[in-house]
Amino acid sequence: MGATVLAAGAIVSAAALPATAADRGHDRQPRVEISRVQADSPGRDDRSNRSLNGEWVEIRNTTRQAVNFRGWTLRDSDGNRYRFNNVRIGGRATIRIHTGSGRDIRTDLFQGKRDHVWGNRADTATLRDDRNRTVDTESWGRRR
Repeated sequence: MGATVLAAGAIVSAAALPATAADRGHDRQPRVEISRVQADSPGRDDRSNRSLNGEWVEIRNTTRQAVNFRGWTLRDSDGNRYRFNNVRIGGRATIRIHTGSGRDIRTDLFQGKRDHVWGNRADTATLRDDRNRTVDTESWGRRR
């Protein structure tokens, strides 16, 4: 009986604790966010690698800890998808994912596409984690 009373007391004590901002998901800043999108590359929209790499999505890690993006995806409204390999973004760091080809480095990744991905007038970028949960989205313009 004593164990039952102690267990019941622990449950009541836990329930009586005040909720903090960290307990409420809507008050927390996301750990990782889409911070900027350059959907309309500067200059003419041709299929040159320069034009393709002129469009990009920037992702920011808002925490102090590194985040491993292995298995995460970045998608547009039309279903184009980029899957991250073993990529780590350091704490408080950003990384740009360019549409065209290039050599991946700590601050820039390249999708290797041969055509533009992001709609100049309207689109949505969706970042999903390795469990396919939406981490963040960024939309612009109005889709018809």
